[in-house]
Amino acid sequence: MHGLINRAIQGFVRDTYGPPVWAQVMRQADLGFAEFEAMLDYDDAATYRVLAEVAQALDRPLPGILEDIGTYLVSDPRMERLRRLLRFGGDTFEEFLLTLDDLPEWARLAVPDLTLPELEIRALAPGTLRLSCVAERTGWGHVIVGMLRALADDYGALVFLEHVPAEEGREIIEIAVLESEFAAGRDFELGLRSG
Repeated sequence: MHGLINRAIQGFVRDTYGPPVWAQVMRQADLGFAEFEAMLDYDDAATYRVLAEVAQALDRPLPGILEDIGTYLVSDPRMERLRRLLRFGGDTFEEFLLTLDDLPEWARLAVPDLTLPELEIRALAPGTLRLSCVAERTGWGHVIVGMLRALADDYGALVFLEHVPAEEGREIIEIAVLESEFAAGRDFELGLRSG
């Protein structure tokens, strides 16, 4: 697993629950180091061991933690660059959703050796979409649900999201956009302000 993904997990735990919880997780995972390096690759087993230890330390089910990681990736001020990258996907939440197929390729433009799950979005009816997430291991769908919840809030849209278990390696997310302009979204400008 790419170090950026592991660093995101590390950042989530440290920023949300504190450095002592992260230190406990890494002691229990017994990987021989205390922090992940962003540009290194790690055995997938190490990532999944750390996630299991996070669930144990927090006494929470892993799917909820994965969803919280997705929310963190979009809503935490320290992750503003990712939020900005995602917001380039469209002026509305629905426009953004229709660009999700391209997200793994966009990520590879920035980090060529970063492997994300294959995403396929299908519009089923006006305001109703289905997102298919294909990866070697399940769990990514929960992260994406968290990201989509945070982005819907960011756009000011009212949505219903449901993670639907599917066969091994494929997760389905049912998306219903109930109201595109339910609330005022967060400000977004193409260029960053300096100073």
